[in-house]
Amino acid sequence: MTETSDSAREGPPTEPSRAARSTTGRSARQVAAGILLSRISGFVRTSVLANYLGTSLHASAFSAALRLPNFLQNLLGEGTLSSSFIPVYARLLEQGDEDAAGRLAGAVFGLLLAAAGAFALIGVSLAPVLVRLAFWNFSGELYEVTVQCVRIIFPMTGVLVLSAWALGVLNSHRRFFIAYVAPVAWNAAIIATAVMLGGRRPLTDFVLALSWGALLGGALQFVFQLPFVLRLERSLVLRPRLTAPFRQVMRNAGPAVVGRGVVQLSAYIDMGLASFLFAGAVAAIGYAQALYVLPISLFGMAVAAAELPEMSRDADLRLGALRARLEAGLSRIAFFVVPSLVGYLVLGDVIVAALYQWGRFGRADTLLVHAILGAYSIGLLASTSTRLYASALYAMNDTRTPARIAVLRVLVAAAVGAVLMFLLERYAIAEATLAITPNTGETTLRPLGAAGLALGSGVAAWLELALLRRRVHHVVGSAGGPPSVLLRLLAAALIPAALLRLTIPLLPPLGPRMLAAATLPLFGLAYLLLGSALGVPRAGEFLRQLARRFGLTRNGQG
Repeated sequence: MTETSDSAREGPPTEPSRAARSTTGRSARQVAAGILLSRISGFVRTSVLANYLGTSLHASAFSAALRLPNFLQNLLGEGTLSSSFIPVYARLLEQGDEDAAGRLAGAVFGLLLAAAGAFALIGVSLAPVLVRLAFWNFSGELYEVTVQCVRIIFPMTGVLVLSAWALGVLNSHRRFFIAYVAPVAWNAAIIATAVMLGGRRPLTDFVLALSWGALLGGALQFVFQLPFVLRLERSLVLRPRLTAPFRQVMRNAGPAVVGRGVVQLSAYIDMGLASFLFAGAVAAIGYAQALYVLPISLFGMAVAAAELPEMSRDADLRLGALRARLEAGLSRIAFFVVPSLVGYLVLGDVIVAALYQWGRFGRADTLLVHAILGAYSIGLLASTSTRLYASALYAMNDTRTPARIAVLRVLVAAAVGAVLMFLLERYAIAEATLAITPNTGETTLRPLGAAGLALGSGVAAWLELALLRRRVHHVVGSAGGPPSVLLRLLAAALIPAALLRLTIPLLPPLGPRMLAAATLPLFGLAYLLLGSALGVPRAGEFLRQLARRFGLTRNGQG
């Protein structure tokens, strides 16, 4: 990225226009709506699998098998395309050069198709080696079942990479909802497989059937998006050409692939370390991550995905407008993420039990997953905010800075996580008493080492945020609201969460889902009311919107 002084590039307007704010706000809502439906279907999938598999060996095998091919999907898919393809493609659309945009989209599709196909074949052929490299301590039945699942699932990766290409095209045309709701088809295929075969097959046969369901779901996800892509991109030419836009995409993609690769390497270091823990540790981490990534996707990804095409459309991006976009986006993210963070830390067991605690998933499993989720949540606000800072750099064609910072994040997360993992592995949750005891290696214990890995990830997330923030502020100036706003948000969330935590033991016995229904809506409403009382403007606006939605206003007045 070539830096330019503020005086040279900054000019009026110093904030996004009302129309621009309306467009990006509507786009963010479309992204959030699609992601919400996708995540709901994902929770249904995870809950169904928890019922049939719990935190068993077979649960870890299937969870591990899904993670291995996802490396290629994440390496070549949405993250890389968002930073390299969307900025260039969106600018061509803004300039009205539809033929060039169609040639670029076709060339990128052809390249991804060839790369994904080649890697998928390698993955199927080398599944035993890949499992051994990724999950260092897997052995016996756990290793064998994981290898079988990987061989079935790996071709799904190529289809999901093409699905990410479709997402890039749709996002650039401001068609966000279709792109982000498409994973519902993938989740639905796995859920249908589980419901039809769960409890009717031996566990090994069952997880192999789930793998075939995942493969089918990946194909459905791409097919769902394809008609919308072809309707929007009528100039699509599936013929590689070394045009100037394509060369720009390739220049941007190199550092982006490195950055995504480093992030994925971090995930596999975590999984490799987790393979030294008890057999259900990988599954427990997966259950916790399903909840952890929800606010990241709904708020961090939604805002960043909506802003990236808008930032990229103006080749002479004004720094004042960019700074205003950052401040508005960070404010929206904090308003929703702070209660998520506090809710996970204080009421996480209520949430985990409502989603997963049934069948083979017991109370001890709930407490273990809550411990892991709480550890991850330490870095939740940082992880969501970094999405927006990275999008600002991508819009300025700087993909190298996020990649370099990602390398440091991985090193810190691995070092801190490994130390804390081995320290916490000395302690465990006893299934019979639900108390924390020394880990004697008994099968009825749920060791806490996985929570140490999650803590390492949280610490590294704050380091990444600090470095990205410093880089962006160096270019566009300081962006972000006063600390007092964040303190008011924390108070508005912590006070009702603490009161509910103290009240829960006084309630009559309730099932997990009834307890969640009785407490979580109260927490959300109390957060809005207290936030409004503490002078958080967005809380008051949100309450007025709810009042209008439910007809609680008179003559349109709040």
